[in-house]
Amino acid sequence: MESKFIAHINEMDGSVQTVLEHSRNTAELSKQFAIPEFQEIAYIAGLAHDLGKWEEDFQQRIRGKAILVEHSIDGAIEVNKLLPYPIGKMLAYCIAGHHSGIPDGGNKKDSPDNYDHPTLYGRLQRKDRSIYEAYQEELQIPDIDDKEFKQLLTQDCNNYKVLVDKFAFFTRYCFSCLTDADSIDTGTFCGTRTNCVPHTDFAKCLQRLNQRMSSFVCKTELQKARSVLQEQVFAKVRETSEISLMNMPTGSGKTLCSIKFALERAIRAGKKRIIYIIPFNSIIDQTVGEFEGIFQEDAEILRHQSSFSYEDDDGDESSSEDYRDAMKNATENWDAGIVITTAVQFFESLYSNRKKKLRKLHNMADSILIFDEAHLMPQNFLQPCLQAVSFLTKYFHSEAVFLTATMPDFKSLVQKYALSNSQVVDLIEDTSAFHKFKKCRYVNMGQVSQSQLLQEVQVQPSALVIVNSKKMAKELYQLCTGNKYHLSTYMAACDRQRVIGEIKDALELLEKDFPGLQNVPEERRITIISTSLIEAGVDLDLFSVYRELTGLDSILQSGGRCNREGKRSDATTFVFSFIESESQRQTDVRMELTKGLLEKYEDISAPECITEYYDRLFHMREDQIENHTISSECSDINCIPFRSYGERFKIIDALTASVAVGLDEKSLELIRQLEYTGQCNVRELQKYTCSIKPWELDALIDQHVVKDYGSGIWCLTNRDYYDDETGIKFEGEDYFI
Repeated sequence: MESKFIAHINEMDGSVQTVLEHSRNTAELSKQFAIPEFQEIAYIAGLAHDLGKWEEDFQQRIRGKAILVEHSIDGAIEVNKLLPYPIGKMLAYCIAGHHSGIPDGGNKKDSPDNYDHPTLYGRLQRKDRSIYEAYQEELQIPDIDDKEFKQLLTQDCNNYKVLVDKFAFFTRYCFSCLTDADSIDTGTFCGTRTNCVPHTDFAKCLQRLNQRMSSFVCKTELQKARSVLQEQVFAKVRETSEISLMNMPTGSGKTLCSIKFALERAIRAGKKRIIYIIPFNSIIDQTVGEFEGIFQEDAEILRHQSSFSYEDDDGDESSSEDYRDAMKNATENWDAGIVITTAVQFFESLYSNRKKKLRKLHNMADSILIFDEAHLMPQNFLQPCLQAVSFLTKYFHSEAVFLTATMPDFKSLVQKYALSNSQVVDLIEDTSAFHKFKKCRYVNMGQVSQSQLLQEVQVQPSALVIVNSKKMAKELYQLCTGNKYHLSTYMAACDRQRVIGEIKDALELLEKDFPGLQNVPEERRITIISTSLIEAGVDLDLFSVYRELTGLDSILQSGGRCNREGKRSDATTFVFSFIESESQRQTDVRMELTKGLLEKYEDISAPECITEYYDRLFHMREDQIENHTISSECSDINCIPFRSYGERFKIIDALTASVAVGLDEKSLELIRQLEYTGQCNVRELQKYTCSIKPWELDALIDQHVVKDYGSGIWCLTNRDYYDDETGIKFEGEDYFI
């Protein structure tokens, strides 16, 4: 007898998918997505997630009756009742939230009538009758032996906090398997989703990479040192490890070395994908370009970042409809062989409670995870970030590589803040060749005025000045004369990219016209004034670098732009602070530590100096680090605040606002769409946005030069308030404060 219970109706052809069909399809997909240890649990989650659709109220609604129906809680009630604890509780969280997001657990006093902030406790009380004669005629929820799950959950837990964090992570993982399976089956039936997936062949990618790397010459001392370091990494490709530390100096070929190691490991261990996690949007363009140039048609690389949209990809072959469909599908769940994303996207997806973000989590399992510039992991959320890496590598068959030129003692940090028995291996044990990659010395200038600084800077053939605030960068740029460039997030992303391109061209021409940068006339000298956005991922080679006092890691990153190609033996990165500057009046732990190290060490780039910096920094921030796990907010797996914690887990400083600027016809059209419809492709608009402080936004609002058109996205309405060289302005041509 054919089932009369409908789950979905295809609006294009009127065909019907029954609840039974959808439940079984979702269960099979969910099981397929899960690692073996979670397959049985994931299968039951898929089978039970839509039990509420067997209800008469839902059937009337899908047939056209205008009534509100909450169908997701029915399955949660049933699994909570039928399955052993804590599996039943975990799946109750997942099923109750499979549309709206995993709810807060709440407590026994929560009312079922609270619809503003409903909790799992409250929602489980909303229906006290058994629904379920209808579903029981067609479907049976199987029994499950919880012994193995309890062993997996409790192992390595030396206190209740680890248990709560681990249970929460397991819950989000099961939720990921369920919601991705539900979305795919629904989208496939309703015709809103194609089955296109990106293609990647790891073996062919490795072959191409080996060809590229074998073409590199190895004659100079630096080239030989680079080869020796890389061989240390490749020699350990057969060793078993959960987290590998790749401590390699700037200029030692970290990027290609890391992707070769990952490909070797992925092929050897049968991993499904490689996920390359980068701290900044600005670095992704360069990394993707480098990998695409090597792998060519053997890898369709998925890039997932806020400033890029596949809708806006206008290439030739790569912009085919199948390619765009495959990439848009993969952006939703990271079902691709090679994924390049940001640390913000990676970690905020892991700790969200929302379906849109968590769908990716199950595809982070059984993968190679490479964390580029790993020292930049957000310190406020360092413990949950390290926990996530430990959980993925200990329980979900992934492996991680931490890659940086300034390596903290991650072995101790992981063991202290995550799992004490995580297997952490140093890929580089012999650091004796590190000194060969030192391309500049570091000199402390002490305190200077703006004019004193510029007098020093502008006699250099090419100089980069990096300061701590956008306001200071703008002031210095306006005081500077000659051939000058400005970079800060006051500028729209597209203008920053344009200026970086202009700088590269100018530096290349300067080197061509004046080999060795000797006798460069005043009118050809190049000065770049920037904020810290230029420190990583922007391959520039400057004669001299000047860095305002800040954390040691940032200073050493800045030094990586000085004499980058190692052509000179006398290059210098100068460290300075401004006399009576605003930054000097502020208390900053990183500044104070660096100030002391500048006095103590002759060479602040020495490994022992870096080690002392991180040891002291993490010790001083110990309380701050330990305050941001989900277990710091609850002591019971029944009351985990999934929703509240997910909303607060924001890696990027919340004290910023974005303003979109109409700079060309494309951006003007997007803003017009926003004005007349209240919506547009926000990702496409990202490249035209500037970042400012909330009080700076208030100043623009007071001057009536921005509007959000009811959308929450602020747009500049007066072009006089944007300068192509310095970005957003806070007073117009005729406006004076």
